[in-house]
Amino acid sequence: MGTTSSDAEWRPHPFSWAPGAQQRHATTTRRWSHGAEVVALCGATVVADNSVQAWWWTTCEPCDVEAHRLAGVPMPPGVPRRRGPTTGGTPVVGGAALPR
Repeated sequence: MGTTSSDAEWRPHPFSWAPGAQQRHATTTRRWSHGAEVVALCGATVVADNSVQAWWWTTCEPCDVEAHRLAGVPMPPGVPRRRGPTTGGTPVVGGAALPR
């Protein structure tokens, strides 16, 4: 079964990010929606959370490592993780801090 122009989509990498279980996970699931179960690159099955706050969660380190491998990009040494509500940072959107 081939890909038609109506269902083809451009993806720069064979994975996408899907927040769930209080972390940002990477998945090979092409399309997901809020509340859907997705299998992450780390092996966990998580319920996707597409809320604004969820995108500020910390990145799952095993997913990050595997995503870099799939993208053909080495992990940068000593780069601090992104900060979000779960690590003590306060995300700010439009000049206002988001609720935790």
